[in-house]
Amino acid sequence: MLKAVVFDFDGIIVDTEPLHYKTFQKILESLGAGFSWDEYVEKYMGFDDRDAFREAFRSNGLELDDKKLVHLVSQKATLFQEVASEGVSSYPGVVELIRSLSGKIPLAICSGALRSDIEPLLLMLSIQDAFDSVVTADDVIASKPDPASYSLAILRLQQLFPGQQITPSSSVAIEDTPSGISSAKGAGLKVLSVTNSYPAEELQSADRVVDSLASLTLEDLRQLLP
Repeated sequence: MLKAVVFDFDGIIVDTEPLHYKTFQKILESLGAGFSWDEYVEKYMGFDDRDAFREAFRSNGLELDDKKLVHLVSQKATLFQEVASEGVSSYPGVVELIRSLSGKIPLAICSGALRSDIEPLLLMLSIQDAFDSVVTADDVIASKPDPASYSLAILRLQQLFPGQQITPSSSVAIEDTPSGISSAKGAGLKVLSVTNSYPAEELQSADRVVDSLASLTLEDLRQLLP
């Protein structure tokens, strides 16, 4: 029986990837570490900010110490808020799905974005109270595809709902990237993947792949479990 649903954020709830890309370029191009949109999709999209900066510097033969990394992550967080304040769009059907599930089944977000990136956008979409737990890049050391963030999301739901017997194998993750699928699978969750960011052939490790969350129901999610 399905016990919990865990949503990725970027690429599942909101189309923020172009905003993240734009913000990275504002910082990195002047440092000689910029990259193209195709490179972002192919290499960087699954990273959290820390690993994206590390990879950009590594790929360009530039040194990056911990102090500078902390500064860059903080700088990007500030710039992202400025870019996002111009407005974001949710993906078709996702807000309706979240509202239909909230209160009926434990819900969490598991994202590689910063909490400061996520919370204002949830407020814009009026779903700030829909989730029981939100796990972000602030909460874990390793980013997706490492399973740490999904393991923590399930642990927090277990602590919030001790009588509901929530386990990874009784939970479904909703993801849009190969690294996100690997993270959720590594933590033991079933995965529904959406072709918002990658074509279906690159998401085949998921338990089910759909083109949209529009019209998806709780019963559809339950069917992913034995």
